Amino acid sequence: MGPGLAAMIVFIVIIIFWSVKIKRNIGEAMFVGMIAVALFGGAKAPVLLYEGLKYALNYEVLFASLAFVFMSFLLRKSTVLEGMLQILNRMFGRLKGGPAYVNTALSTILGCLSGGNTPNAATSGAFTAQWLIRSGWSKESAATLIAANGGLGAGFPPSSSMFIVLAFPTVAKLVSEGQLYVALFVTGIYQVLWRIIYIYCQIHKQNLQPPVHKEDLQPISKVFHEYGRNALIFLGAIVPVLLTMGPFADWVSTKSENWNDAIGSISILVWIPTLMTLFILLLDWKNIKINLKSRQNFVQELIPEFTSIGGLLLFVFAASNIISNLGLSDDIAQILDILNLSKVLTVLVIFILIAVVAGPLSSTATLTSVGVISHAILVYAGIDPLAAAIGLLIVASTEGASPPASGALFVACSLTGANPPKIFVPLIVWFVVPITLLACFVALGILPIPY
Repeated sequence: MGPGLAAMIVFIVIIIFWSVKIKRNIGEAMFVGMIAVALFGGAKAPVLLYEGLKYALNYEVLFASLAFVFMSFLLRKSTVLEGMLQILNRMFGRLKGGPAYVNTALSTILGCLSGGNTPNAATSGAFTAQWLIRSGWSKESAATLIAANGGLGAGFPPSSSMFIVLAFPTVAKLVSEGQLYVALFVTGIYQVLWRIIYIYCQIHKQNLQPPVHKEDLQPISKVFHEYGRNALIFLGAIVPVLLTMGPFADWVSTKSENWNDAIGSISILVWIPTLMTLFILLLDWKNIKINLKSRQNFVQELIPEFTSIGGLLLFVFAASNIISNLGLSDDIAQILDILNLSKVLTVLVIFILIAVVAGPLSSTATLTSVGVISHAILVYAGIDPLAAAIGLLIVASTEGASPPASGALFVACSLTGANPPKIFVPLIVWFVVPITLLACFVALGILPIPY
């Protein structure tokens, strides 16, 4: 076994032991793992550690991830999400299973804005859990939906998981940030379509009726007059995407060499959180200022969020660079030559492994611990690097629905009053298994993604 693979295995063991056995902060596990993998370089350990940290600190994805954290923080301090819920309620309130569609839509919106599975389930569930139950959903089916929809936090860009995958050696050199962002958004839509199928089945199984009477609904013109401006936040994502890919970007690029260079210099991972933050401030600065209370309170609440995700990603990116420099790819190639598995079997085995690991660990910890080696194996087996990366992200998003340790699962049960063990099997049957198969179809090219 070469030093690259050995370092990767040690890194995985440290993360699992530190998170599951000792139950300490995942950021601490990343730091210890980074030091441990550097030691595999022997006398070159200080140089490897220095180069790894230098790589991480100069990687724009680190800035982008912190920018998304700041954006999410401001979003929670504003009334923008409440306004979006009012719009969704007006649009879906007369539908059978309307609260379920609202929960799914709100989870999708949150997934596009914040990227956290458990916070996603908590926020969308706080608005819709009791509404679901009052409209006829059983506690168990409501909790199943809320927990599963929490996974859209990692199923849509941006997310911490996406930033970690971007640091993989076999991703960073072959896949652009824009490609990964757009492809993950498309597969997020695939996941939403599956959830709509689940909702449709539950509507007929439980004979559900529309939750809101027509006379209780406000005129749609009034709702959009009061809350419609909140939808402007999505311009923060739409504008950078339009400027960097697709026919409009191609048209602008042909205007002149200067325009082409300008378009090429735009990083959507930097500009999406920047513009979204600007729109949040413009839309609701008054309430944000009231909720923050003081500058001291602002710093006290924000810094812990920065240190948590910032430290985690800094050490992850550095460790990934160190492992790559130790020769991980060559070590994996040697093992695959010995095993000689077919492409389909390789994809199936890897994704089942990811789904199993996502049970006790978060999607972030899952991809940190086994993601690098899994992606390298898939690429070596002949899977397109982008499709392999997206497949891993899809499977890791099952964390929201994976018994027994999913944070989203227990949040959903606390919001609905459901007994957690009663939703283990429904979550596995309706979400973990189908989403894992969805990832396999994407990786094998059966379901298309944009390149």
